[in-house]
Amino acid sequence: MTLEELRQKAFYQNTIDVWIMYCGEREWDWYNADSYRRFITHLNSSGVKMQKFPLCIKESGGMYERGRDKTQFLDQLSKVPSDDAAAYTLKLSGDVIAAIRSFSN
Repeated sequence: MTLEELRQKAFYQNTIDVWIMYCGEREWDWYNADSYRRFITHLNSSGVKMQKFPLCIKESGGMYERGRDKTQFLDQLSKVPSDDAAAYTLKLSGDVIAAIRSFSN
């Protein structure tokens, strides 16, 4: 799924799902918490407006393998006491998608 397809589902998305979709586009491993933290730092330095999003780890997964992996990823992030390890909500406008795609891992 592309970021544009994700935007069609909902204009506002959380950064975890955006990160996973972007990594899918780039064929990157999205499980790397340090890469996610660099991604959030990049979005902040690019001026992307984001609001902290309280993401419940247990409810984010589900019964699917990808869900269990996502739960483990969020558990890793929850152990880092830093704003760049948090989940945020952002508006997937064209400018924000361009800022996302300017991130290189």
